[in-house]
Amino acid sequence: MTRVRLTARGAGAVLLGVPLVAVGLWWRYPGVVGLGAALVVLVAAGVVSVLSRAQVAPKRTVRPRTVQRLGGCSGVVELTGTSRRFPVLFDATDQVAGTVVPVDIPLLAPGQRVKVEYAIPTHTRGLLRIGPLTVDRRGLAALARARTVVGEVVEVRVVPRVLPVRGLPGGVRRGHVGADERVERGGTDLVGLREYVPGDDLRRLHWATSARTGTLMVREDADPARPHLAVVLDDHADGYADAGDFEDAVEVAASLVTVAVAEGHPVRLVSSSGAVDVELPAGAVDADASVVLAVLADLKAAGERVAARPLPIRDLDVVAVVCGSAVDLSALLVEAGRASVGVVLVVDPVPERPVSAVGSVLVLRAAKAEALLDAWNTAVSR
Repeated sequence: MTRVRLTARGAGAVLLGVPLVAVGLWWRYPGVVGLGAALVVLVAAGVVSVLSRAQVAPKRTVRPRTVQRLGGCSGVVELTGTSRRFPVLFDATDQVAGTVVPVDIPLLAPGQRVKVEYAIPTHTRGLLRIGPLTVDRRGLAALARARTVVGEVVEVRVVPRVLPVRGLPGGVRRGHVGADERVERGGTDLVGLREYVPGDDLRRLHWATSARTGTLMVREDADPARPHLAVVLDDHADGYADAGDFEDAVEVAASLVTVAVAEGHPVRLVSSSGAVDVELPAGAVDADASVVLAVLADLKAAGERVAARPLPIRDLDVVAVVCGSAVDLSALLVEAGRASVGVVLVVDPVPERPVSAVGSVLVLRAAKAEALLDAWNTAVSR
């Protein structure tokens, strides 16, 4: 849809020209009448110019639709001028999450086709609504413009950054269900039974127990070669010195989950408020890690602090707690201390002791996500 409007200059010319014509006619001053009429005619010519010689065929696309925070995302505008004689000048802007982003479009020669790429800011995690793109076509002497709305509103999901980090520590052994370590499914040794849930592999049904109890039971098998990673992310706003620290904590959690999934480890990600609780089985494909990133993309800092539920015994191989410097570490240390390997990673703007230990729990402190993950590489992963 195209709407033609006068610019501020055009409106001023009309407001000056009409009174001049009226005053000139009243006082019989032909020169004044001519000046006023010339201004009005010039504005009319400007309106005609945007209607007749500024026709274009615009098209807008946005790629990619999912991008990591601070990653590259761009919009592309394609314009094809249909004018045969006159060049056309455009002003274009796009809306990104309510913010106006200017699009620099060069002078379009008669019959020329241009493709303009512009960057879309991705510094904010979450779902960005982009559009619509508006294209203003300027007329003669910039007295009038024709505005065209190009493309619909599209959504781009900005997920946390996944930073380079090593995987889980080696030598972690787990016992049978009920011990202080977890056994993951996928091995050949029967270590426990549980009720069937839709989606379970029917080949793992334990028919003898199912017949005896009258309830379908599924066997849980041990695979001690694959330690389980549980990441606990403190998502309460009062635990962080500022909002930027929370973003670093989210990126630490996303990086640890992604590398564990890539290495084939079973992973569980929970937030202290209970807003997030995602579990990925051993051998999950990369697409499963993207599910976790999508969940973290929409995670907002919680307000009132609530007591977090303790992790079940079966999730206590390697526990990584990610939090801010303003939180009371006592409860988080207790939770990490229940694991075979417990690590607390603190986003601390001014870390006094980058590496320390409280009992069996290793405490890492750094100001940024990159430094925290470097500390993980040095002190935990080996």
